[in-house]
Amino acid sequence: MTIIQLKYMLLVAEYKNFTTAANKSFVTQPTLSIQIQKLEEELGTKIFNRNTKPVLLTEIGKKIVEQAQKIIEESSRMSDIVAQEKGFIGGEFKLGILPTVMPTLLPKFLNTFIKKYPKVDIKIEELTTENICKKINDGHLDAGIAATPLLRDNILEKSLYYEPFVGYVPPSLPYYKNKNIEIDDLNMSDLLILEDGHCFRNHVLNLCDINEKKCKKFDLKSGGFETLVNLADAGLGMTILPYLNAIALPKEKHSNLKYFKEPAPAREISLIHSKNQLKLSIISALRSTISEILKSTFALGNIKIISPKKNNK
Repeated sequence: MTIIQLKYMLLVAEYKNFTTAANKSFVTQPTLSIQIQKLEEELGTKIFNRNTKPVLLTEIGKKIVEQAQKIIEESSRMSDIVAQEKGFIGGEFKLGILPTVMPTLLPKFLNTFIKKYPKVDIKIEELTTENICKKINDGHLDAGIAATPLLRDNILEKSLYYEPFVGYVPPSLPYYKNKNIEIDDLNMSDLLILEDGHCFRNHVLNLCDINEKKCKKFDLKSGGFETLVNLADAGLGMTILPYLNAIALPKEKHSNLKYFKEPAPAREISLIHSKNQLKLSIISALRSTISEILKSTFALGNIKIISPKKNNK
């Protein structure tokens, strides 16, 4: 029994297809099939029912896969222990980031991080919260940057910052003249929001304590703030933006930004990872880098930065 056999088995269990699993492993399908067959012969039992499409696990196969996942995690942990003991920060690191966070946060820290830790091979995906959590659980991501709290039993959350919400109000709306705005001031039928699947959409709906039907003039499916801002400029309503997205707008649009009266509504952004505690040295380095960058960039801004030393939840 080898680690590579177990990894092949886990891929077949995930994709329910030998050819797809082989492609993901960068080996031929016969090579992968032979290795799994050898594993089954060594264990003296069938792991997969090959007569079904898609390929399914046998009952005992489900238990074997569950144990294999633990073995793979523990084998990875050994490498982490050695790396941490040597003070080595390097290796492949897979990170998922929310679509409403990536465009504004990633450019601020990525260049600094890769220069500071050149031995880290960082791979980044833009994913929804649900997909980030799923990929962390499946072992396809080492960490994610997401809005929290998530309250997932198998996910640890480490706060990075609290990001206030900002209204984007065009001159055509009556509350454009207000220096600050409150939720109660807003006509919810004017509100433009992101499409379903974005956690920021849910934040806005919860903030306003409204049903989405109350703020729908037309059926809009947009995953980007740029579209919402352009629609607001066209006189179709207003929108609510995260702070970093708001200040990233062109200067000529800043007059349309309206800040909420204190205490301003905000979202918590955290670095999240599995409780298996793998690759903690890279996770710690990434968190420290982001905190340092944001502290210097927003020393006089509205972002509340969470120090890693003060918050290790």
